[in-house]
Amino acid sequence: MTIMMDELTLMQRIVVWILPVIFAITVHEVAHGWVAKKYGDNTAAMLGRLTLNPFKHIDWFGTVILPGLLLMTGTGFIFGWAKPVPVDARNFKKPRQDMAIVALAGPVSNLLMAIGWAMCARIGVTLGAGNETIAMPLIYTGVAGISINLVLMLLNMLPIPPLDGSRILSGMLPSYWAWQFNKLERFGFIILLAMLYTKVLNVVLDYPLYFIQQWFFTLAGL
Repeated sequence: MTIMMDELTLMQRIVVWILPVIFAITVHEVAHGWVAKKYGDNTAAMLGRLTLNPFKHIDWFGTVILPGLLLMTGTGFIFGWAKPVPVDARNFKKPRQDMAIVALAGPVSNLLMAIGWAMCARIGVTLGAGNETIAMPLIYTGVAGISINLVLMLLNMLPIPPLDGSRILSGMLPSYWAWQFNKLERFGFIILLAMLYTKVLNVVLDYPLYFIQQWFFTLAGL
């Protein structure tokens, strides 16, 4: 079965994408806070951020405006972010190494959600043409869920501060080089915007995204 998002109207695309985007971004941040708590840092818990209530995590530009603009302009590449869950590495026994594990929790949560959305789409495929009223929303939402979670997983694994990949790399580097590397963080957002504007981000992510998506779409029976 082949599913074409281009067949949907703008309003239908918004309806299909809104839940997957909000859950992908929200659960990603909660995963950071949950793992941080397991390693001894209760900062996120004390500030009420260990909740799936999206209003506790929404960054109006990163969660609403940017994904909306990307969706309306039909770039085919949708991503965003929530307000970062606060983590105080001073509460960890091994600050850099434990922070790397906390950082990894975000992309891992997106991988698990992609599997969950694949199962959602699979249910829609199983219901088949005889139940299109139920089947098609499940399939379209499942495809959107797979796509946004894989994009966030791959994007966050890039070693560009403050993305999760930079925290993971920092935890693996010797202390001096980790300190030098982390100085790039103040330029990280500018680097990302430049990569997006020049489409370098698409070049970097397109091939691995296509390869992984095909595996997940096969899992979903698409």
